Amino acid sequence: MHPAEPVSKSDNLYESSPVYRMAAHQLRSVAAAVDLDPGIAARLAVPKRSLVTGFPVRMDDGHTRIFMGYRVQHSLTSGPSKGGLRYAPSVDLGEVAALAMWMSWKCGIMNLPFAGAKGGIACDPAALSPDEKERLTRRFTEEVLAIIGPRVDVMAPDLGTDEQTMAWIMDTYSMKVGYACPEIVTGKPVELGGCVGRREATGRGVVYCVRAALEELRLDPVGATAVVQGFGNVGSVTCDELIKLGVKVVAVGDRYGALRNPKGIDVAALHRHVNAPANTRKTIVGFPGADEIAPDELLATPCTVLVPAALERVITGSNAAKLRCRVLAEGANGPTTPDADAVLANSDVFVIPDVLCNAGGVTVSYFEWVQDIQQFMWSEEDVNNELRKLMLNAFARVRRQAAERGLSNRLAALSLGVQKVATEKLKRGLFP
Repeated sequence: MHPAEPVSKSDNLYESSPVYRMAAHQLRSVAAAVDLDPGIAARLAVPKRSLVTGFPVRMDDGHTRIFMGYRVQHSLTSGPSKGGLRYAPSVDLGEVAALAMWMSWKCGIMNLPFAGAKGGIACDPAALSPDEKERLTRRFTEEVLAIIGPRVDVMAPDLGTDEQTMAWIMDTYSMKVGYACPEIVTGKPVELGGCVGRREATGRGVVYCVRAALEELRLDPVGATAVVQGFGNVGSVTCDELIKLGVKVVAVGDRYGALRNPKGIDVAALHRHVNAPANTRKTIVGFPGADEIAPDELLATPCTVLVPAALERVITGSNAAKLRCRVLAEGANGPTTPDADAVLANSDVFVIPDVLCNAGGVTVSYFEWVQDIQQFMWSEEDVNNELRKLMLNAFARVRRQAAERGLSNRLAALSLGVQKVATEKLKRGLFP
């Protein structure tokens, strides 16, 4: 067998991004660990399709501003591509491509009939008015109409986007096709065909995995402590669900600062503080029930469970040795770099990798898509029961793969996702 010739770095549009290089490094590690077919590995290393668009939006003051938008479909082999749409200043093509690749593995681990995709617009959503965000969203939808569809590519909320964003996308697409098409997006309002429990799904999935890890380590959640980096959708729900288990949340951070209270933070009061009308930035900063600490102290706070639930690459080779947790539950995508993994491999930290830990969101997105297609809606109890069943099944398969092959949890999880997609590509063959 001749090795496949990969795209050279000089020809690879994504290599300038450290996030993409990290995702590609992980794929190479899996290929070496499981003897992946070289031709399949080469195909998986580069996204199937990418759309880059510079599009105009009329701002509230009347001037026109050009925004850069991206939609990357990593694979179309396993079904319609599936992935979030994020609004953030740092968005670029390489970051979106990496997130799309991780989504492919995530869908593979969960045995969902989806392939991976991701989208993004380089903007600061906090600096946009609601009307500007609506115009931005509708124009971007128009720009990507040619490559999206309920059987082609289905978007969902991500960093900086929400149910309202998905409602605008659904309405724009539906106006173009001439009928209501709720299955074009997931994570939309329940009134428009959204799934009950979808907003909380990622955080709940994180905590299902945390509970399974604590049981394996024979640690009682009652009295255990947690540190959560991020208090957006994933982080805040994770805090709520951890408290239900009896875990004490002792420190929380967001983009503006970090708080710590060794006696436990009153998370319900923190929610009220963040959502108060006077708190225009919706930040945890200023909460009277905890002491402010330097943001770089947050990850080093001693705890049973550490949950990075914000951005990529926050745990690095330089700070990994400072972690003082027993369980690292990755609620964010790509929070731990390969250099940090090398450090953690020589510690007693139990890592629940992102492609498993935060897969609850895409899993319930699958439930929502199925309900919209069938026009038959489930109860929240049914949604949560099915989510718990699939998350715990995936957790068990990852742990079994790790034990049987002598792999880290991350490599075991990635290998399950990669091998599922690779097997499907081999079965389908290569179109001439």
